[in-house]
Amino acid sequence: MNSYLESSIKQFEYYKILGDKTFDQLTFEELQNEFTKDSNSIAIIVKHIVGNMLSRWTNFLTEDGEKEWRMRDEEFIDSFHSKEELINAWNEGWDCLFTAIRPLKNEDLERIIYIRNQGHTVVEAINRQMMHYAYHVGQIVFLGKLTKGKNWQSLSIPRGKSKDYNQEKFAKDKGKRHFTEDL
Repeated sequence: MNSYLESSIKQFEYYKILGDKTFDQLTFEELQNEFTKDSNSIAIIVKHIVGNMLSRWTNFLTEDGEKEWRMRDEEFIDSFHSKEELINAWNEGWDCLFTAIRPLKNEDLERIIYIRNQGHTVVEAINRQMMHYAYHVGQIVFLGKLTKGKNWQSLSIPRGKSKDYNQEKFAKDKGKRHFTEDL
């Protein structure tokens, strides 16, 4: 199960990197852009992810993941005043997550934690949150790509470059490694 924890941490790091690389390509105004009325801008999605992370991962093993102090509805109102503030909030959420998950041991994985009074094993809780963040980071990347259009710098294998990418990968010796190690 050590590989589960290590892999989970690497996956979370990967999703953070995707967000970071998207933010690098966008201005603050682009991060705040709502494509249609009542749609979520990247800034709003970030605010929601951060609120979720702080609630879920603060005192992860000992308190319900839906904290009384969380104001979820307010997460959908953009209140960032700068790109720096948005990125600081993003990093605060991820720091909370990594502070909670990095010290976990194999024996913690079957412990029961609660989210809104629903019991989850630690594995189930990690999986739930990873999928939630992947969903929203995918939205962030997609909105970034829509915003930049042809000026978007691909975060994966660029169109028309699959053959080159595969050639590079198959030139390496076979071995067990996480796909993020080559990023």
